[in-house]
Amino acid sequence: MARMRASVLREARLLAVVGAAGALLLLGAVVLNGTVSAFSTSRADIGGSALLGQGKQVFRFDTFGDQAFWGDALHLQDAIEGAANGGVGPGVSPKTALAVGLEVDANAIPPNVAAAIKAGKVDLNDPKTTLALLKLNAVVGVKGFFNKDGTLRSMGITCALCHSTVDNSFAPGIGRRLDGWPNQDLNVGEIISLAPNLKPFTDLLGVDEPTVKKVLLSWGPGKFDAELAMDGKAFQPDGRSAATRIPPAFGLAGVNLATYTGWGTVTYWNAFVANLEMHGHGTFFDPRLDDANKFPIAAKARFGHVHNSPDLITSKLGALHAYELSIAAPTPPRGYFNAAAAARGETIFDGQGRCSTCHVPPLYTEPGYNLHKPSETCSDPFIANRSPTGMYRTTPLKGMFAKSKRGFGPDGRFPTLLAVVNHYDSCFKLGLSAQQKYDLVQFLRSR
Repeated sequence: MARMRASVLREARLLAVVGAAGALLLLGAVVLNGTVSAFSTSRADIGGSALLGQGKQVFRFDTFGDQAFWGDALHLQDAIEGAANGGVGPGVSPKTALAVGLEVDANAIPPNVAAAIKAGKVDLNDPKTTLALLKLNAVVGVKGFFNKDGTLRSMGITCALCHSTVDNSFAPGIGRRLDGWPNQDLNVGEIISLAPNLKPFTDLLGVDEPTVKKVLLSWGPGKFDAELAMDGKAFQPDGRSAATRIPPAFGLAGVNLATYTGWGTVTYWNAFVANLEMHGHGTFFDPRLDDANKFPIAAKARFGHVHNSPDLITSKLGALHAYELSIAAPTPPRGYFNAAAAARGETIFDGQGRCSTCHVPPLYTEPGYNLHKPSETCSDPFIANRSPTGMYRTTPLKGMFAKSKRGFGPDGRFPTLLAVVNHYDSCFKLGLSAQQKYDLVQFLRSR
């Protein structure tokens, strides 16, 4: 729909977002204007491995039973359906969902439906279109559960909601899946704020509904606050939102700790998110969350000691972990960086810039223990102190173009890579010239 007639195309994207709007939560299209042919997304061949194939299915389609929370408790499906279709309010049409930044898997759309969209015969102002996309299981990261009469009974979300996008090959927001890419346009907070019932959040956080909505709306696109349900700290000391950028799930093979603050390994974080953020039904253990001073909400709710029967998560962690580790970081599209400058920048990266001291090639993080105290990198400790580690992980630098739309650093405080370079040039007193900084930026863009 990307230009299937200037207006129809634009609304086609809405389609992509349609059902997605329902999937709301937690958890973007990568605005590159090009299609998948413009860049490489090489990964391990999952076709010959049953484990990786299983992991792919889990990553893309498994809700771990979280529909009991997003659908049955928050009633998000009612807001999507609208009163005319058995829900409440006006419903969520593709147009309404457009700003959410969700994506549609073009491969899940039957040829006749795709042709109707291109011909402008699909009503993008009708919530029924959203329901149709959910029935096709076409909305990336969102899964609808329907009654026999076709009405939407409930809905859940999957890992792909936050950690996948599409290549826009069919239209803006509609295309082939790009697993592992962060949803940089997904406005999780705004979507959750539309839920008819926010009582689960008001009860957990101990505040009223207007306060919950204020917090959710402060996140903005491409960000999510996973620690909010642990410590209740919604804003930084300077008044900015405490939410952090949604991280990628690619290029993790060989990387020790996950998340910006190194809460645990990749598979630890899968268990954490599936149980505590997606609200799936599983088992999770972390006594660090019993610290009532650091994690008052988590300690009271006993989030470090979760047990559900049946356990719908634990048996899938191995395959999910394997699949994620198989997803290689994408290479940048042609023209994204200056090759000659990047070659010079690599010399600076390994030399005067001292970048490779921590960002060790080819992992571009430390092999082994990859955490640093905030003071070691001249960093604000607020985000680090919200984690059990109190430190920051050395972020892997691969696939920079696919994760840089919302700035750099955990909360995106650095608007450009040059701002990052300037920070470390000042912190470590590197004495880099303007040309050296430019070259170093080009090298980083080439990763």
